[in-house]
Amino acid sequence: MNIMDFNVKKLAADAGTFLSRAVQFTEEKLGQAEKTELDAHLENLLSKAECTKLWTEKIMKQTEVLLQPNPNARIEEFVYEKLDRKAPSRMNNPELLGQYMIDAGNEFGPGTAYGNALIKCGETQKRIGTADRELIQTSAINFLTPLRNFIEGDYKTITKERKLLQNKRLDLDAAKTRLKKAKVAEARAASEQEVRITQSEFDRQAEITRLLLEGISSTHAHHLRCLNDFVEAQMTYYAQCYQYMLDLQKQLGSFPSTFLSNNNQSSSAPVQSVSAPSVLASASASLPSVSNSVVTSGISELKSSSGSRKARVLYDYDAANSSELSLLADEVITVYSIPGMDSDWLMGERGNQKGKVPITYLELLN
Repeated sequence: MNIMDFNVKKLAADAGTFLSRAVQFTEEKLGQAEKTELDAHLENLLSKAECTKLWTEKIMKQTEVLLQPNPNARIEEFVYEKLDRKAPSRMNNPELLGQYMIDAGNEFGPGTAYGNALIKCGETQKRIGTADRELIQTSAINFLTPLRNFIEGDYKTITKERKLLQNKRLDLDAAKTRLKKAKVAEARAASEQEVRITQSEFDRQAEITRLLLEGISSTHAHHLRCLNDFVEAQMTYYAQCYQYMLDLQKQLGSFPSTFLSNNNQSSSAPVQSVSAPSVLASASASLPSVSNSVVTSGISELKSSSGSRKARVLYDYDAANSSELSLLADEVITVYSIPGMDSDWLMGERGNQKGKVPITYLELLN
């Protein structure tokens, strides 16, 4: 037998197998043929694998959107990745904003209050941009890559073996159908032999598929570790951003008095200070380890005594409830501490008005 004859016979056999499977599949759909059902354990494993694949894809895609909100930038990165080339380095949004602020500050004059503030804000924005790059890089390596490897690697192998299992199952049921239709003893013997062979191949493939599917539990454990790494990366990023903004707020705290001389304004002109968001006050209250770092020694002494001191208000503050005192930047109030008071607050008095005030909004006077 030459090679051409062998290839022709192989093609004919493959065509016959394909036709047999197609007929069996069609008859099953029409309810004209019986179907061998997989055992419940294997069915559960298949369902778990499909569920894992579905949610892994959704989590992976949404994480990519979170880390890179610009769809055009994501497409560009995808193209460069497929071409096995490094994407060109560009400023991210915080870095670009920071550079604009720095350029504007230099143009207005670093010696002016506004110019100086813009430069300081720009430097902080650029630091946030650097932290953002680190978050993206760390998350891509420790979180996105393992998820993508599962979708493009492990699950593709599972899909391939599952397809083989489906074909082996169709071969088995087609053989069973032919056995039922066999009337001659010789034909029945051949059909019985075919059923035994196809049953053995089906059982072997079912075992291979089962072993692969049982690995999904290990995949979940691995992805859990990756999720912890992602959360840690986010925690580091947000802590850095908070600290950068806290430092910036402290730097800008000295600016209200300098506005008086900015652009040759008269010292008698009304001045509005840089108003710090009230959310920083609540954040300071919820993070005592951070707020304690900005408590001056004067405030510590005040809290340990029963006396009172004068304090200048650094920023406008709107009272959140009736127990607090609203403040205006640059006004001078009397402050004191009372036993059992939260470490981030003091009692403030202005004439007949009094209430709690956040210490981060105050500068004690001598």
